[in-house]
Amino acid sequence: MSFNKYYFGIWFFLFALFAYWQFNDPDPEVWISIYGVAMIFCLLGFRGIFPKIPLTLVVVLAILGAIYFFPGGVGQWVSDEIAQHDLTMKTQQMEENRETFGLAIVAIVLSPALYKAWKK
Repeated sequence: MSFNKYYFGIWFFLFALFAYWQFNDPDPEVWISIYGVAMIFCLLGFRGIFPKIPLTLVVVLAILGAIYFFPGGVGQWVSDEIAQHDLTMKTQQMEENRETFGLAIVAIVLSPALYKAWKK
């Protein structure tokens, strides 16, 4: 089995887990959809299919979303997360900060697929 199959196969299951964790989120339909799209592209990558335009659109939108939601004080956010000792959302700001990193993960994970799409 090639690196692509391992990489995209593992990320397919991780995104499925991320989507499952969104059921108790204030906006589950948005995040289940985002992680669902990432799952689809991971499944395609697992099969060696890299659609150039859709992948480009998803990665660019994920990057733009991450930039838009990027927390002003990352250090303060990390300190607040550590101080609360659990993963419950205490404020809307905490939720948006977490969403930033969710979008960044989608963009980073799908970047190798995007590279392969443009390399063809």
